[in-house]
Amino acid sequence: MIASARSRRISGDGNGWVRCSFGHRHWGRFGAAGLLITDGTQVLLQHRAVWTHEGDTWAVPGGARDSHEEPITAALREAAEETSLDLEAIAPFSEWVDDHGGWSYTTIIARSAPGLVVVPTNFESAAIRWWPIDQVAALKLHRGFATTWPQLRALVEA
Repeated sequence: MIASARSRRISGDGNGWVRCSFGHRHWGRFGAAGLLITDGTQVLLQHRAVWTHEGDTWAVPGGARDSHEEPITAALREAAEETSLDLEAIAPFSEWVDDHGGWSYTTIIARSAPGLVVVPTNFESAAIRWWPIDQVAALKLHRGFATTWPQLRALVEA
């Protein structure tokens, strides 16, 4: 009983805004993480709801890390909260850390078989869609994702 009470107390403790050492404002008191899935020719992206930070942009499902979470745990949890993704249908194989001096966003990169169907499951997503890798840079992207897309693309295509 004590352990479950402690888990409830800690769960969600990463929610909140912070400033990194560069002076930028970020969501996630302990950093944040997201999941980039590829089938080899496409990537699965989330169209962020208008009301979210930098809403009406495309990025990966993701969000704040809790104090006790490793980046991969947070990325998988967030993707499962925001989409219908079956976590058994993917295989994580790499990660990219965007370090902002005291705050970081870790993108976990995973493979899936072609044809994986994923839909939004909560109000944070306006849509979930597969995009050909060559078309991603032309989308209206979340600024953080846009900045790291060249490095992420190289990892996806490796």
